[in-house]
Amino acid sequence: MNSAQDDLDARVRERMLLSRAVAGDRLMLADATLLAALDGTRPLTPNERAALSASPLTLRRFRQLSLARHAAEVTPVAVAANDPVWSGSTGMLRAAATTEALESLVTDDGCWTLHFLPQDGGWQVILGLSAEAPFAARLLREQPQLRVIDGGGAIVLQGRLDADGECERAWPFATAPAAHFQLYGASFAVEPVAP
Repeated sequence: MNSAQDDLDARVRERMLLSRAVAGDRLMLADATLLAALDGTRPLTPNERAALSASPLTLRRFRQLSLARHAAEVTPVAVAANDPVWSGSTGMLRAAATTEALESLVTDDGCWTLHFLPQDGGWQVILGLSAEAPFAARLLREQPQLRVIDGGGAIVLQGRLDADGECERAWPFATAPAAHFQLYGASFAVEPVAP
């Protein structure tokens, strides 16, 4: 019982740390620094630890990297670089994208682009698959159910690609795209929906 209570307390503390808002918050540490801390090759300095604890956005990014690393360890996939198998792509809102209205985001692998178009006081979000992606032909042929999630795990868009390699939906949140992604670790992922 005590173990269950400790686990619950830890989850509540984590939620409180990750959900708090700090005016002017931005990513304070580079992914390379956070990843080095996660794999133990370089511990965080006292200043880096202070920056991490003072920035909910950086904490959320650290958590996202940790979860992705853990998922990769649990389900390792040995895939050659030219293998058309695809299990998901991730991307980030870059600092430069926050200075004006967000028009698009690209995954780190360059295979997917999210476009944001103003429409009737809101936005449309369009997921586009690059024709250069090694798995493009297979996805267009099989048309699996796909989804885009933000750093907090909320679904931004879900559906199947059309013949042009796109899927379009209304933006489901009240906040503008750039502000929304900033609230949730400035990250997003495109992934297949499990059948």
